Amino acid sequence: MYPLDMVKPMEAELTAAGFQDLHSAEAVENAIKAEGTTLVVVNSVCGCAARNARPGAKMSLEGAKKPDHLITVFAGVDKEAVDAVRQHMFPFPPSSPSMALFKNGELVHMLERHHIEGRPAEMIAENLQDAFNEFC
Repeated sequence: MYPLDMVKPMEAELTAAGFQDLHSAEAVENAIKAEGTTLVVVNSVCGCAARNARPGAKMSLEGAKKPDHLITVFAGVDKEAVDAVRQHMFPFPPSSPSMALFKNGELVHMLERHHIEGRPAEMIAENLQDAFNEFC
């Protein structure tokens, strides 16, 4: 488990952009099953989360269409919440960072680590905006 004082600034990057930071399986279940669309970001301490994932997630919200709900969980910190999110991401294997869009509790779009790592934040944002335009 990572020290909280180390991850707080990384969590704050997303919460400042409107993401709700979840810490329990129950909170995850309620958020994903909420009516409408929910973007989930599995946050991480790795470089590609800092350089690509978090900036891409924030940039994606600049488009006309946005998800109804924004949530985040932190790999290596929020084990219960991350495990709950990953159950909903099946059949995709666990990866962090990762992002998923749910509509009325159903997984409709997924970005795994290999879609994030080495790709510019702008490309990640565009990918998410395309999904928002289709599903939101």
